[in-house]
Amino acid sequence: MPKNKTLTAWLALFGGPLGLHRFYLRGTGDWLGWLMPIPTALGLYGMERVQQFGLDDKLSWLLIPLLGFNIAACALTAIVYGLMTPEKWNARFNPQVEAGARPGQTNWFTICALVLSVLLGTGVLMASLAFSFQRYFEYQIDEARKISQ
Repeated sequence: MPKNKTLTAWLALFGGPLGLHRFYLRGTGDWLGWLMPIPTALGLYGMERVQQFGLDDKLSWLLIPLLGFNIAACALTAIVYGLMTPEKWNARFNPQVEAGARPGQTNWFTICALVLSVLLGTGVLMASLAFSFQRYFEYQIDEARKISQ
């Protein structure tokens, strides 16, 4: 069965942190698809720690950006897949069909996935970076105050 470029872009955007787009393209034997939920779960655990222990929990500073970076990477993957030419898409994922076949074509649903990927990916990436740097610099200021007293 030919692999659809539009469906893959949407799967990468919304199911990417769970590896759904990789399973769709390469099957359940894809080892990277099985590794993708690990940083997602760790990031969700970091969010749980923030709720339990507050924003001063240093382990959550490390774990939460894993989720954000994973979501941003999946959004970038959706963009890369959505921007592939039909010939390249079909040659890579549908070698049994002709180069310009329908599964590799771009349509309005593909464009919507691309636009949403740009918005969601950049928003999540910037939020992850802002959270990490804010927590780090606040920690540095607190440590400097301890030293100066």
